[in-house]
Amino acid sequence: MKLHTILGANGNIAQIVSNELNLNGIQVRQFSRNPQKENETDDLASGDLLDSLAVNNAVSGAEVVYLLAGIKYSSKIWEEEWPIIMSNTIEACISNNAKLVFFDNMYAYDPDQVGNLTEETPLNPKSRKGQVRKEILEMLWKAVEEKKITALVARAADFYGPNASNSFLNELVIKRMKSGKAPQWLYSGDKKHSFTYIPDAGKATAFLALQEDSWNQSWHLPTDNSYPSGNEITEFLNKELDMNFKLQVMPSWLVFVLGIFMSIMKEIRELKYQSAEDYCFDSSKIEKRYGLKPTPFKEGLKACI
Repeated sequence: MKLHTILGANGNIAQIVSNELNLNGIQVRQFSRNPQKENETDDLASGDLLDSLAVNNAVSGAEVVYLLAGIKYSSKIWEEEWPIIMSNTIEACISNNAKLVFFDNMYAYDPDQVGNLTEETPLNPKSRKGQVRKEILEMLWKAVEEKKITALVARAADFYGPNASNSFLNELVIKRMKSGKAPQWLYSGDKKHSFTYIPDAGKATAFLALQEDSWNQSWHLPTDNSYPSGNEITEFLNKELDMNFKLQVMPSWLVFVLGIFMSIMKEIRELKYQSAEDYCFDSSKIEKRYGLKPTPFKEGLKACI
């Protein structure tokens, strides 16, 4: 049985990837500080991604490695830890002749291009977190260019999905409305915004890893191109839940003030462009190449409620 290793086990995407690999007859090794089995046949490996020996041991024997980790949402921690994590992962893949799948976000893209993001959009970030993502992507592609590893980047827009964690759509809108509270949004309720459905992202990531011609390039994972605004989402959920809420939009000054007292609000200020402007994530490349279609956004919302 083939073995694939997941670095950063048991998160939103890792759960779906694990299940998909199991359905394809692949054994999964789950690596994290406290890994849990997603399938009965899973192998568990405990360790820290900052520990190069632990990462190398987790990768040993694997044909494909998935870097699906999430770390604390702090620019300082990202700057300190992400380069180490990527370096450890690349070196382990080189040592063990394993392919690497890196699950990325869109932070490294040029904010001026946020209204039409494709795989060809320049990497030109203006934020600290975006600079970190660009740095580690450059590390990965340098290793590919030097023919040290085979890799691909699977990229998603903002997440949403049933029981999603760390999803602002789930936390600020869906969960609040389900509990009888008004939904909240940042900066503007009228701007378009892309959301990637977690099951679509996980299934497509596993699919790409099993193809022969998907490697050494970037892929946008299937994302519905309806690009709804916060107000449109609220209107739809009001009808589905038989409610009559108005979207509460936090203006710039309020986000700034809250950032003085709340670290998470301070951290998101540098990414204002993602909510204050139209944010449209195009996944036509993977849709045309492999016929992978995203779940319609309204269908995904219904699944969440």
